[in-house]
Amino acid sequence: MTLIDLHLHTTASDGRCSPLELVEQAAAAGLSVMAATDHDTTASVEEVRLLAAQRGIESIAGIEITAVEDGRDIHVLGYFLNPGDAQFLEFLAGQRRTRVDRVHAIAARLAELGMPVDLRPALASVGQHTGRAIGRPQVARAMVDAGHVATTREAFDKWLGRDQPAFVRRSGPSPETVIAMIHRATGIASLAHPARTLIDDRIPALRDAGLDALEAYHSDHDAATAARYRLTANELGLLMTGGSDYHGDPAHGVSIGSSTLPPEAWQRLLAARHRHAPA
Repeated sequence: MTLIDLHLHTTASDGRCSPLELVEQAAAAGLSVMAATDHDTTASVEEVRLLAAQRGIESIAGIEITAVEDGRDIHVLGYFLNPGDAQFLEFLAGQRRTRVDRVHAIAARLAELGMPVDLRPALASVGQHTGRAIGRPQVARAMVDAGHVATTREAFDKWLGRDQPAFVRRSGPSPETVIAMIHRATGIASLAHPARTLIDDRIPALRDAGLDALEAYHSDHDAATAARYRLTANELGLLMTGGSDYHGDPAHGVSIGSSTLPPEAWQRLLAARHRHAPA
């Protein structure tokens, strides 16, 4: 059986698994193809590729980049990237600086609410490892460590999620800009977890701006939802991607391979991998 999970996270961003731990878990789950898609960084891509090859798993270069529209996050996945493109790397460095600024603002808000957290270990890790990214999940873990909440899910549901008391709006590039940057790095751009993002009315315009694919298969999507986004992708001439969005956090209730991309959709994606390569 061919199992393809193209949405996985490591400690290079907000995952709990090191690249080695992620690959070992992927092997145990029986994956054939995988992609580490850390937020706004490709820091784990090469290590995961080498480790996966040792376990007989194909690993493709991936990333999950945060765009912002009307104050809300829109995540765009990139695949088959050239992680060494200088302009792309500069763009990602700016994304990560914005993440650090936001985390500081969230910590200040939590302190005002009587829930101080110690982010020094998380921030030190980002500083010590070039290319690593930080985000709200690290804040949520600091809240658990401080005893303010029992789980990271509670942290998001009561405090860090959108419209909750410690939520801080993000600033960032438009989805169109992110799509263009992924293309610059020769990547395929896919709208992540569309049922979570809920911008269905914008998908045709994003397709016209160069969006290549929809993440029809995701751990948040039940069978009916996946079918709906398969139909949307087919109607708009978009490719499909899929994966578990595994972070290694037990509070998420998600396991590697819990959502996978069907082999036929993978073959279509694979056939398109050079569409944005230089002529």
